[in-house]
Amino acid sequence: MAMLDNKIGLVLGVANKRSIAWACAKACAAEGARMAFTYQAERLKETVDELAGTLNDSLVVPCDVSEQETLDAAIDAVKQRYGRLDFIVHSIAFAPKEALEGEFVNTSRDAFRMALEISAYSLTQVARAALPLMTEGGSIVTMSYYGAEKVVMNYNVMGVAKSALESSTRYLAADLGKDNIRVNAISAGPINTLSARGVRGMGSLLGYVGERSPLKRNVTADEVGNTALFLISDLASGITGETIYVDCGYHIMGI
Repeated sequence: MAMLDNKIGLVLGVANKRSIAWACAKACAAEGARMAFTYQAERLKETVDELAGTLNDSLVVPCDVSEQETLDAAIDAVKQRYGRLDFIVHSIAFAPKEALEGEFVNTSRDAFRMALEISAYSLTQVARAALPLMTEGGSIVTMSYYGAEKVVMNYNVMGVAKSALESSTRYLAADLGKDNIRVNAISAGPINTLSARGVRGMGSLLGYVGERSPLKRNVTADEVGNTALFLISDLASGITGETIYVDCGYHIMGI
């Protein structure tokens, strides 16, 4: 029996086949999960439709977390299609391009608000909206990065947002544990995804981390996806409120 047979998931953040969210979805689908996918902008709909169409009994719905009504509609569509939810993969983040270069001290109020709202608050927002469908417990997994705890050049306000995201993970884990819902974050190493390319100097960062990590390489999206599968499955039934590093060991290195 596959690990996620008869499990229903909601995946937020697929942009293309290189997305971490898609790697998570592939790993879960291989173990029997059925999933709903969201897309934020109409320009992404065709790509998400195409990818989701390769999986069994998938659903694709629009959702912009900055507009509560679209999230509510997405959750309602999941309810109508599947009747319940067993897991959520939250892999969405955003900050204006100008906030991801130069000095953090120059971050505007609007950029700060937008980054925190979309990249951090949305986890709480999605969890609250989905809670009525998670009647049999379940797992919520979100995506963080090392910039949440250490300064990474040009990551700027996104690092602050990821710090808030990791803290939110712990508070949500404490709140939702009574409902047998586990909440964990994966701190993935840098991966050349569409969103990562918005950070200035990403190519140099990939090279540096690949050289410095104990495994002497960069992590792959599939490795992150497999970790998400583990956290979603019953193999991780005793794990909640954690940030799991999947970065080829880079975070352990000092000078």
